[in-house]
Parts: sequence; structure tokens; C-alpha cells
Amino acid sequence: MAYFDAASAAPLHPVARQALLASLDEGWADPARLYREGRRARLLLDAAREAAAECVGCRADELVFTPSGTRAVHAGVAGALAGRRRVGRHLIVSAVEHSSVLHAAEAHEADGGSLTQVGVDRAGAADPAAYAAALREDTALACLQSANHEVGTEQPVTEVAEACRAAGVPLLVDAAQSLGWGRVEGDWSLLTGSAHKWGGPSGVGLLAVRKGVRFAPQGPGDERESGRAPGFENLPAIVAAAASLRAVRAEAAAEAARLRELTERIRARVPALVPDVEVVGDPVRRLPGVVTFSCLYVDGETLLHELDRVGFSVSSGSSCTSSTLTPSHVLKAMGVLSEGNVRVSLPPGTAAEDVERFLEVLPGTVAAVREKLGAPAATETIRAAGPDLVVDALGRRCPIPVIELAKVIGDVPVGGTVRVLSDDEAARLDIPAWCEMRGQEYVGEEQAERGSAYLVRRTR
Repeated sequence: MAYFDAASAAPLHPVARQALLASLDEGWADPARLYREGRRARLLLDAAREAAAECVGCRADELVFTPSGTRAVHAGVAGALAGRRRVGRHLIVSAVEHSSVLHAAEAHEADGGSLTQVGVDRAGAADPAAYAAALREDTALACLQSANHEVGTEQPVTEVAEACRAAGVPLLVDAAQSLGWGRVEGDWSLLTGSAHKWGGPSGVGLLAVRKGVRFAPQGPGDERESGRAPGFENLPAIVAAAASLRAVRAEAAAEAARLRELTERIRARVPALVPDVEVVGDPVRRLPGVVTFSCLYVDGETLLHELDRVGFSVSSGSSCTSSTLTPSHVLKAMGVLSEGNVRVSLPPGTAAEDVERFLEVLPGTVAAVREKLGAPAATETIRAAGPDLVVDALGRRCPIPVIELAKVIGDVPVGGTVRVLSDDEAARLDIPAWCEMRGQEYVGEEQAERGSAYLVRRTR
């Protein structure tokens, strides 16, 4: 079985396992106590903090450990907003932030704060000028991830940090996906990370708050972790997290070069092997081991199950893999095809043979899924019949509305139109994406009695 979902959780690093087992014997006592066992535990905690701070690029007294990366984000956003409440209650985030950041932003807005969401381009990158334009006199905090968790695109943190610094606004960087590969450059103010993303144990996050940043921890007070992460520290897991972060950093340069070659192989060969595929994300400024593509006429959930059946664990941002039946907010913000979406994120140590085997089985797997759904062949043509057609796809989920559109587009003459009726949120992304991929004109969306009507004009 080949595990290709490291962006969700990386396999436990051998160094993390060794450190975890060793610290179970040495680090079980309360590090706040002054007796021998407590002092020993305190030494382990201090050493872990020093190691993690060195990797982050901050002072040890600026970093605290939290019960998860999500808790680090929530504590960081809430504390920074509260610390600068006299300035104002305006928050800036990008449209492709991790859900933990977006949930924190929603809570802030529900509490009466104001929010600006900065859009991204089709590669998933935010524009530093857009961040600069969003800054206001009452802006308390801006947030920007270091790299996107779904498509791997690296964000312009340095440029955004410069704009924020010039305006006197702190920038919080969610570095969960990139921290294992290197420090986050730029003059950021707060930074968060999550150990299970770099091969540490789950249940450990970190929050760094630079000296001079106004910060007011929220919730009941606690003497642990400078009051920013209440509760008894999970010392064995913290020690393992810091040890593994240092270990993966030592291997990062060589492993990044190797994984970049493997993901570039996937990016180049998938469109050649599988028709009607869109590779998404920035082709250059991206994480070493992440590559994402979307396949027309494919049910994402079925595709993931079929790949799992032949020995590959991958993830997806397709709407048909979620209980909400809405496409990934990242793909939606990018305006790219969402159906049949596959994210391949290679963990360190991935064998080239596994990548080759994936490329061997993928075309047949996609073809089989398309055949089950009755998708049209890439070269299929249909005799023209009338000037306009209506496709009723109400109540039918991805990728059926697009499949039905593809089946009938040839039934209208060049210049004729097809109106697709759909109440599936994914159609708003996938029909325009299909038009761009197949050289047809997307006219626009209209309100219908139920759902929406998507108008497509045949151009060839």
C-alpha cells in the first residue's frame, strides 16, 4: 500500500518514535514541580522548546506548545485580536486559508468584528497588493498561510509581511504545511504549526508570538505555557515533536529535491496519460511533495475508493467526497475544476517505484470510473440537431451535470446554446472549467425556479 496523503498527516518519523518512548520513562512528572522528577521533566520541556524555537526562527520564550495546530491557530487569532482591540476589530484572511483560520474568522465576525477575505489567482496565490489594499486603520490582524494545504502553492509571506509591518499590523502565518521543509521567511509576528504534519505525534501544535506583539490570551487564566495554552503539557509528545522537527529539517534539502522530481513527473505525465485533466496549483512556487489535479466526468469519491482498492491512499477536494456536497473552498476560490479532484502528497522516503506504479494504474482507474458514469469519450462527436437545448440535471450531483452537458453540446449547431439546470454547488465551478478545457463559451449563470441555469454556447 502506498500512502500519498502526507499533507493530512505524515507517518511518524523514526526519531519521533524513539524520543516518545524514551520520554515516557523520563518525562512523566509535572515540570512545574521542584523535586527531582519535576526538574528532569522541566529540562526535557526546556530542551524541546529550544529545539523547536531554533527551527521556527524565534526565541524560546516566544514559543509555546498547544494541544493541536488548530488550537494554536485559534489561540493565536483570538489573542492577537484581543490584544489590539483598542486599534479596531478588522481581520484580514486569504480565501484559501485552512479551515481552522476560517472558523476563527467566522467566530470573530459573529462576535461583531469585521472581516476582509482576500482572493487568490487560478494558481491559488494571494496578491501582496491586495493585502496591502485591504489594510485599514482599524485592522487588528492579518493572516496568511505559508503554503496551501490542498494544492501546495507557496504564498508571498515576505511581501505581505512587509506591507503589514509598514502599516503596523501583525501578521499571523499558518506554517503547518511548510514548517518541516524550512523556516518561514519574512517579518511575521505570529506563527503556528502542527506536529503531525512533519512526522511528529498528533496532539501537539506550536504557537510563536514575537516580542512586542500585543497579545491577550483568552479564556480562564492558567500558569502553563505562559498562559497561552492551559492544561498539563503532554511532555512525551512534545519531546517527540521537537525531535522529529529537528530530524526532518536535517534531511529536508536532499529530500525536497528528490520529491520535487517525483511530483514534477506526476504533473507532466498525468495530463498526457489521462484525457481531460486539469493540473492545479502553482507549477514552480509549491511544496516539494504536493501535486493536485482534477479529472472531468469523474466522481471524486468513487475515484478515491478505486485508487485505494489498487493500493494508493490519496485525498480529494471534490464536493462529492464531503457531507456538505459543496466543493473545497480552496478550489472554489481558485475557480478551477473541482470534480474528480485528487491530491497526491508524498511523504519523505516515498519510493520512485510507487510513483511509477501510480502512473501506471491511474489511466485505467479513471477510465473505469468514467465508463460507469456514462461519460462521453474524448473524441466523441454528435450530429447537430437544434439551435438550443435544456439539460435538466436538478437533483443530480457531480459530475453528472457536466457529463450531460458534454453529451449534448454536439446536438446544437455552432452558435447554439445549452442551458444546464443544476442545484449542485459544484456546477458553478465545473461547468465554466469544462468550457475552458473544451474550447466552448461560458455565457453565465441565471437564477432558475430551482437551483441555477448555466448557459453554454457552442463555439466549434
